[in-house]
Amino acid sequence: MGALDHVDLELLAALSADPRATVVALAERLGLSRNTVQARMARLERSGVFLSYERAISSASLGFPIEAFISVIVRQAELPRIADELARVPEVVQAHGLSGQVDLLVRVACRDTQHLFDTDARILAIEGVERTETSLVMGEVIPHRVTPLMELARREP
Repeated sequence: MGALDHVDLELLAALSADPRATVVALAERLGLSRNTVQARMARLERSGVFLSYERAISSASLGFPIEAFISVIVRQAELPRIADELARVPEVVQAHGLSGQVDLLVRVACRDTQHLFDTDARILAIEGVERTETSLVMGEVIPHRVTPLMELARREP
């Protein structure tokens, strides 16, 4: 997708402020027609601007209050298969490929420390995983956010 224009950024800011807003409400808020908002939303969706429509649910509310980041070092040639196997581990809630000494940063949610130990052992047992290092999450300091980036994008040409 090309650069987002001013209207796109205003639409995204309105959605960020009220993710449940209807097309009609967004149109009223932005002073646009319903058709314009719908067309722009469809174009933004096709372009991959929206990452997920999944509602964020607390893992603790599901009985998994322990979260950790597991740094994973792998044999590079086996990374695609390892990623597929990690996706089948239900405790894995997110994973990122990294540059540098660590290949993957895997976020997991577990019931207790023994469950975390067992989950780490399952990840380490995946063929091609050479080493893991686990860091327990003590608290979220800054939650995932894009609003400051949208504000920055709206100010800069």
